[in-house]
Amino acid sequence: MKVRLVLEALSLAGALLVAPAFAQVAIVLNSGDGTVSIIDKAEKKEVKRIPVGKEPHHLMATPDDQFLIVANAVSNDLVLLDPKTGEIRRRIDKISDPYQIGFSPDKKWFVSVSLRLNRTDVYDGDFKLVKRIATPKAPSHVAFTSDSKLAFITLQDSNELAAIDLATQVVKWTMPVGTMPAGVWVTPDDKYVLVGMTGADYVEVVDWRTQKTVKKIKTGKGAHNFIAMGDGRRILVSNRVANTVNIIDQQTLEVVDTIRVPGGPDCMELTADGKELWVTSRWAKKVTIVDMASKQIAKQIPVGNSPHGIYFMGHAARK
Repeated sequence: MKVRLVLEALSLAGALLVAPAFAQVAIVLNSGDGTVSIIDKAEKKEVKRIPVGKEPHHLMATPDDQFLIVANAVSNDLVLLDPKTGEIRRRIDKISDPYQIGFSPDKKWFVSVSLRLNRTDVYDGDFKLVKRIATPKAPSHVAFTSDSKLAFITLQDSNELAAIDLATQVVKWTMPVGTMPAGVWVTPDDKYVLVGMTGADYVEVVDWRTQKTVKKIKTGKGAHNFIAMGDGRRILVSNRVANTVNIIDQQTLEVVDTIRVPGGPDCMELTADGKELWVTSRWAKKVTIVDMASKQIAKQIPVGNSPHGIYFMGHAARK
């Protein structure tokens, strides 16, 4: 009994010693190179570049945070990385064209959006295919209602928003929205769906229960992707053409601040303390770090070609 307690104590002590070092790693997907850049967060420099597959675009942690899923759209597979180090731990084959991915909040469904093949694939939590659903044209991003009943899919080339009933795996409805809808976000109260218009300069606010647009929030050209600031109220939206990032208040549905970020800002990650915003500058082959107190660029880190998804542990809450 004493031996077991000692071993457990040593294990815990080791974990406490190692965790801070692991927390300093940022992982960036270079979709043009088929690689992952591993960045030392403290030194703010790339320390390693790992081949993962063809066209890794988006990534997300597993629900238990044990792995980081990288979706290789052209390789037709998922690569599971150690989120603490970026090392490859497992590969899941036969996941057809996983461009954008997401787990439903109840962890029952894994949704893979296949932009190239004009369909959305629904898998169970063990990555077994349940249903393939035609969603033309160019399904792009996915978001879920908090009760996991609906998945919202933006259809980039048909300028529509689709709602998929996850229990029956059928398209419940589609509605027209603006030009080239991409990023999609559900407000914390489940009242609205926000859609970034990459072909325009606004975020469209949709009352999804009535399938009506209720507002257009003026942002910048190329409104593209969203991330939460962790306070349950504010979110960030990247504007790839305008080279800006806006802060949007989800209660007032207004832009409350604008940050200049060069090089085609795309995906974002915010530190848990809210002090640093890390942005992939898609066209500049760099990761841009913004000091959130001054709203000024603190550093740019060279990475691979067409950096897209970004992740690190110790990020702000996802709501």
